[in-house]
Amino acid sequence: MKNIIFILLFFIGFIAFAQKMPITHTLSEKYDDRYKYSNLQTISDDGSGGSLLVRSYYTGLILKPKGYYIERYNKELELTHEYNYKLKGKDFINAFVNNSKIYILFLEYNLGTQAYDYVIHQSSIDNFSFTKKTILSIPSKQVVSPLDKNYYNRNFDSGFTTTVLFNKRKDAFTISAHFKKGKDNQHFIYVFDNDLNKIITHDFSLEVEEKNYAFESVEISKNKKEVFLVAKAYFKKKRFTALERKFQYELLKVSETERVMKTFDEPGKHLEALKPILTEMKLICVGFYANRKDNRYNGLSFFKLDEGSLDIKSKKFLPFTPQFMEDKFGLEEEDKEVKNLVFKNAEIASDGSILFNAEEYFVTTGYQNSAGGSRVKINRYHYNDMVAAKLSNEGNLIWIRNINKSEVTQGDGAYASYSTFTKDNDTYFFISTASENPQLLNNERLVFRQGLGRNRNVFLIKLDQKGVMTYEKIIDDKEARIPLLVSKPLVNKNKILFYAKRGSKKQLVEVKF
Repeated sequence: MKNIIFILLFFIGFIAFAQKMPITHTLSEKYDDRYKYSNLQTISDDGSGGSLLVRSYYTGLILKPKGYYIERYNKELELTHEYNYKLKGKDFINAFVNNSKIYILFLEYNLGTQAYDYVIHQSSIDNFSFTKKTILSIPSKQVVSPLDKNYYNRNFDSGFTTTVLFNKRKDAFTISAHFKKGKDNQHFIYVFDNDLNKIITHDFSLEVEEKNYAFESVEISKNKKEVFLVAKAYFKKKRFTALERKFQYELLKVSETERVMKTFDEPGKHLEALKPILTEMKLICVGFYANRKDNRYNGLSFFKLDEGSLDIKSKKFLPFTPQFMEDKFGLEEEDKEVKNLVFKNAEIASDGSILFNAEEYFVTTGYQNSAGGSRVKINRYHYNDMVAAKLSNEGNLIWIRNINKSEVTQGDGAYASYSTFTKDNDTYFFISTASENPQLLNNERLVFRQGLGRNRNVFLIKLDQKGVMTYEKIIDDKEARIPLLVSKPLVNKNKILFYAKRGSKKQLVEVKF
């Protein structure tokens, strides 16, 4: 935890106090753990009320990845199985559970065939014994960071770049593979179901003659015959000023028989982020927009689309409200910039309204002294303000609020950021902080400071159907003495499961609504 979080600070405006949150929580017993240094990769439902976790772990005087540690817990939060899968030299993509089996998807470079292989490692979760199956192979020279995901500056010059996106149900996933050699420039999109059947193969190569595509989010129809992908499309042959955007957001619909594309920018309105939401009744996209071609956000965007043609049936551009700007900047909000927002979650509420939230996320680079006295380049990952909004079924703005926080980490971001849960028409935010008591400023804002303790409290913030905020400390640091990986929960109906880990101790924390 020494490099995890330097600062945690957030402000909440116009809050109603002293409301009891409708939850209970249970802590498992603390278990010993042999791997002090690890990162939680995934946490999944095991199909029988329990959970299955996959961690990558590191050992040695100079820490290096050595394998994957798999843990299974029953519904009583008891640790029932552990398995050390000694494996290195692979790029972990994701893992899921289906029909009492665990599937772990890796990207592996095959020196013999000079190709990137997408390989599934699978095993029964009752008796771990892994076998391998290559589901896709792409010829290419080996490159640095083929799975590198950067929200702002994707590198398309390396010769090979790929993005793998799972839908929320994890019953299907897409693989975008862009590879080139000399004048040969190809981009293919593949769709697999969770039984590893390749159900769609789509040649996207014509589109990359003018633009490079970085796919960010996906929706897949329940029959898995249609896929809706949102991409940041980077122009290749245009000149730009230093502050001007080099991209536009596009929505792509692909099936085995057709491709339909939609752009959303128009004069004076430039999309800065976009999230598709597909239900049995409608297809919508929500996001942010800018009035100019720079990196500042000016408000929210809403598009209702025809699911077949992607024609826009209705659209709205909704400027940020004075309340939102005061939430974020206080009374002196002139010339302040809203930027770098990345979507976290979007839901359709029980009344048909749209609830979504995003986080201010960016990366900075610096240098620090190593143990040998040399200067080492490091990346710092910033998880700042949280934005929550509610739109009506027709895209009218009901409310938008800002929760100010500032977190920065050089290591595992799972301890930072936040997680959300939507119940009825309310949105809940889980955050973890060493702060004990919030400060009230000007009778309008609460300030949670980082504090000095190693242990961390868990606070729950509620935004009700009118956008009114309440908060409560739901888990005290004296009760849960191991910090929660608060941004990587398992959400299952009305309960949320968190993994807690520090050093050689670990446990589960279950929150029920």
